[in-house]
Amino acid sequence: MAKNNLTSVTEFILIGFTDYPNLEIPLFLVFLAFYLVTLLGNMGMIMLIQVDTQLHTPMYFFLSHLSLLDACYTSVITPQILATLATGQTVISYGQCAAQFFFFTICAGTECFLLAVMAYDRYVAISNPLLYTVAMSPRVCWSLVVGAYACAMSGAILRTTCTFTLSFCHDNQINFFFCDLPPLLKLSCSDTTNAQIIIVFFGNFVILANALVILISYLLIIRAILRMKSSGGRAKTFSTCASHLTAVALFFGTLIYMYLRSGSQKSLEEEKVVSVFYTVVIPMLNPLIYSLRNKDVKAAFGKVTGRFHVSQSM
Repeated sequence: MAKNNLTSVTEFILIGFTDYPNLEIPLFLVFLAFYLVTLLGNMGMIMLIQVDTQLHTPMYFFLSHLSLLDACYTSVITPQILATLATGQTVISYGQCAAQFFFFTICAGTECFLLAVMAYDRYVAISNPLLYTVAMSPRVCWSLVVGAYACAMSGAILRTTCTFTLSFCHDNQINFFFCDLPPLLKLSCSDTTNAQIIIVFFGNFVILANALVILISYLLIIRAILRMKSSGGRAKTFSTCASHLTAVALFFGTLIYMYLRSGSQKSLEEEKVVSVFYTVVIPMLNPLIYSLRNKDVKAAFGKVTGRFHVSQSM
């Protein structure tokens, strides 16, 4: 429903899936399966970390917050997708769109900062193992997590304010499946130059600054590993970082592909596929990445399931 140039938009129409009407039911089932696995995996990881005292360490403290973020992250986007595919209802109000954008930006920003914090945690654990519990005390861990949330919230307020103070007056059709920044900027009928400068500068700064922290942390980790005398010790130490490196590569790779490339290099269909990957697929993969390659998590899971079987048999 197009609006005339003198009328402000009060609702948006998400038309990201309208080109594939025959695929609505299969897509609904796929997204529903992804969503359920994501919630089960991430909430299961949080519960496992809470109930097993062997996992009450800084690394798993940060991992529990990463799991919480992934569960919230996908819950901001996926229910909207499921509702659209199930009912064909593509209309989203202006307020709902702004709220979705705001909470999505908080989750994405916090995950950027948290992955950087986790890289720093791995550096401290490997370079100063004897002082690790002192350097990463509960107070320090909470300060780092709260700082990550606070920085992400500040960025979300800035980006949401800059985006939704723009005028949307002659078209309300978003050729996407949720309220993301690129399609919203394309839809605006006002001059977006200043807003784009602020939004893009801040977004790029957050991505690149956290990527730099991760890069420096792993360069220092590699230096510490190379100084070890035992080759077996090197392999064991580096294996503790493999899961985090995989999560970093997936998350930052898709963000860089989505937001840091020039507009001439992008196509709308590519943006849709990539956005599905980092909003739906990555939150599902993270608990699998951290559990399948982690002996402590697998051992904790074995103990919990063992207790469950024992209680069932009594």
